[in-house]
Amino acid sequence: QVQLVESGGGSVQSGGSLRLSCATSRDIFSTNCMGWFRQAPGKEREGVATINRPDSPTYADSVKGRFTVSRDNAKNTLYLQMNRLEPEDTAMYYCASGKFWCSSSAIFSPGLFDYWGQGTQVTVSS
Repeated sequence: QVQLVESGGGSVQSGGSLRLSCATSRDIFSTNCMGWFRQAPGKEREGVATINRPDSPTYADSVKGRFTVSRDNAKNTLYLQMNRLEPEDTAMYYCASGKFWCSSSAIFSPGLFDYWGQGTQVTVSS
């Protein structure tokens, strides 16, 4: 059974920080492309960051320098450290896994990902 479970969302003020976690199974975490996507009300789903088993992350331009994606292979867990949060970051954040090796364009192609978590809400107030 494939499971991806996000946690760590919440409400913070502008400039604050949050750390999201995505716990998943070993079989899909070990070699798959992992990613974070987000969707705000009335907007399309957009990529935030992707990463392969090696630490080779790709970030959306809107979060570069503020967000950091990482993974703990021993715990089969994906993380997203979000610093200097802005109201524009408010969205439901989803963890995803794809049965492929990440490319720099995977962040723009959510349709390529095979498994998705249920999401965790992030709300940033001014």
